[in-house]
Amino acid sequence: MADPLPLPSFPTLREAVRYWLRLGCISFGGPAGQIAIMHRELVEQRRWISHRHFLEALNFCMLLPGPEAQQLATYLGWRLHGWRGGVAAGTLFVLPSVFILFALSWLFMAGGHLPWLAGLFYGLTAAVIAIVAEAVLRIGKKALRSPSLWALAGLSFTAIYFFNISFILILLGAALTGWLGHRRNPRQFPGSGGHGSSPASSDEAPALALPPAPAASWRRSATILTVCLSLWWLPIFAAGLWLGWQSTAFHQGVFFSKAAMVTFGGAYAVLPYVAQQAVDHYQWLSHAQMMSGLALAETTPGPLIMVLQFVGFAGGWQHPGTLTPLAGATLGALLTTWATFLPCFLWVFLGAPHVGALHQRPALSAALTAITAAVVGVILNLGVTFAQHALRPVAGGPIDWFIAILALAAFLALQRFKLPLLPVMACCALAGMARHLAF
Repeated sequence: MADPLPLPSFPTLREAVRYWLRLGCISFGGPAGQIAIMHRELVEQRRWISHRHFLEALNFCMLLPGPEAQQLATYLGWRLHGWRGGVAAGTLFVLPSVFILFALSWLFMAGGHLPWLAGLFYGLTAAVIAIVAEAVLRIGKKALRSPSLWALAGLSFTAIYFFNISFILILLGAALTGWLGHRRNPRQFPGSGGHGSSPASSDEAPALALPPAPAASWRRSATILTVCLSLWWLPIFAAGLWLGWQSTAFHQGVFFSKAAMVTFGGAYAVLPYVAQQAVDHYQWLSHAQMMSGLALAETTPGPLIMVLQFVGFAGGWQHPGTLTPLAGATLGALLTTWATFLPCFLWVFLGAPHVGALHQRPALSAALTAITAAVVGVILNLGVTFAQHALRPVAGGPIDWFIAILALAAFLALQRFKLPLLPVMACCALAGMARHLAF
């Protein structure tokens, strides 16, 4: 028998911070890719976390609203180095993408009049259609594991597409259906699954023995609630006092705070709700701009929900009030990002002491399974809506066959030939630029 591997030394906070920053710079590939990177490095290579504990933490993060990969990093950082480690991990996971997306957003809004740049974003709309269609299939294969879940997905699409029923009501209805359905028929509403992907099981090398986790207590919960809620809402109310309660910045802070509480199912699930409100109600940006923002978020590391920062930037740029467009956009982007990610720390720190007991509550997991099924229908609505606006920009006008053919080619490249996302997006962007310059 081979000698067992020696235990690694416990990482210092500085070593962990260097790792979390590096992770934030290379975390491409959506939640599945980001979770796989963390598992490979933290469990298999560094052995800071055991495989069993990693999966328990992942199941916990799947139950929370918000980006599960960022919350998983936050929890693991907390488990290694307490609240300082959690704050460092969660912040550094998204910080590189904040700066990258801010620069890309400025380039989009300030340089939209340049023909070559307009052509790039024109071509990217085809890539977005293909990306959303591929996401429907990918998530649907994992989520729709019974006839009842298929029916739930169909009902969700019908409710939001034909009757414009609120995304939040659809989520609540799906959760209640899953909760009650699991009690009546667990086979139709199974108590496993989620909105992320867990890595495959592997033979586990010995990992670090972590220090005991803090026990849950009313005092601890009250302290976390006071600190996090104060940090969450103070900048939003400060913007309201400074610019007025009807200002774009204040409305963005309130709206994206509400969105942060219902983002079950990942970024694609919340995008229909954001489009429903930011595009149709507040009119901060157009559907075409929303599609471009999704394309930009796909090209940056970090969670895809960073697309909300682009929405805040575009809304502030086009509705700056008394500020300059760049100042309004900067404030909108910062408030949006703050309201999107700060609640993640609240959910993680509040629930972290209960991670070990979650596997004993299958009804919660069944509710999440039903939510994920409903999300498939909601994402399908998003794809249909985006495609309608891209293929027929003018209502009643001719179909843009160039975009239709390019979107089909991109979909086949992703789904049939399994080509990487970034090269496919680059080809679509170059094709759009070539067409704009040629015509």
